[in-house]
Amino acid sequence: MKREALYAINSISEYHALTNLGKPVHPLVSVFNFKEYTQPNEARPRRMLYNIYVVNIKKNFDGKIKYGQQYYDFDEGVMTFYAPKQVIEIKEMITKIPDGYTLLIHPDFLHGTALGSKIQTYGFFTYASNEALHLSAQEEEIIEGIFENLRTEIHSGTDTHTHDVVLSHIDLLLSYCKRFYDRQFITRKKVSNDIFLRFEEIIAAYFKSRELSPEGLPSVQYFADQLFISPNYLNDLLKNLTGQTTQQHIHNHLIEKAKELLSTTTLSVSEIAYQLGFQFPQSFNKLFKNKTGTTPLEFRQSFN
Repeated sequence: MKREALYAINSISEYHALTNLGKPVHPLVSVFNFKEYTQPNEARPRRMLYNIYVVNIKKNFDGKIKYGQQYYDFDEGVMTFYAPKQVIEIKEMITKIPDGYTLLIHPDFLHGTALGSKIQTYGFFTYASNEALHLSAQEEEIIEGIFENLRTEIHSGTDTHTHDVVLSHIDLLLSYCKRFYDRQFITRKKVSNDIFLRFEEIIAAYFKSRELSPEGLPSVQYFADQLFISPNYLNDLLKNLTGQTTQQHIHNHLIEKAKELLSTTTLSVSEIAYQLGFQFPQSFNKLFKNKTGTTPLEFRQSFN
């Protein structure tokens, strides 16, 4: 079966036209309630490349979204976030209009603003669909209130304050989303702990079985793929549970493996560096010194 072509959405107007929402009030930012939404038909593309930011809160959604090899069924209130250059695939068209809101932001609306830089730090914009934000009833009320305030502001007409006020509302919305995601890592602690324990098993097995690594150092992407989650979700989960990023965990295991090889083998420092995946021994020496306070050679000599 031939795969459907990718349909790029480059503007707010294109999104509105695709969903029969009518002309947007503002060309660079839009909020709509799903009550305004027109039922999509079979002609609507199922594989879309978003070149705008999209924030959704959806309830009672009976379609399925695919991200990578994962599917997510929106059978309860959840939030999803898409950044420019993300591909979204709709596997099953919806048969009823869901409840909720969508916020669309063109990158140009954020250009040159503090939020334009800040939004790059929110890892949840590249979380997979199965890592959606699940809201409590109280959290849902807060989020929907901000969406409604945003919609009211955008539809009330443009003046010299509109841009700043809308930016403030978006900033507030995303700040709450960050807070609620951090809470989710705590309230769904069993799931988070299960992922963490599995991560520890995979990384330990990696360094136990690995020999020469011509492909280079182990990446965050590698371990995220093994766990069937996105790199940013793994990173944020680990930071919330342990206070350390995925990269820091990888470096910790690298150093422990290096110590083992330095103290139990006659391999040279350069050979150990290459075995661990470093392209240049100098990079290995620098990391080892930063982590331990001594050079690899000084560490080895301490055993003699």
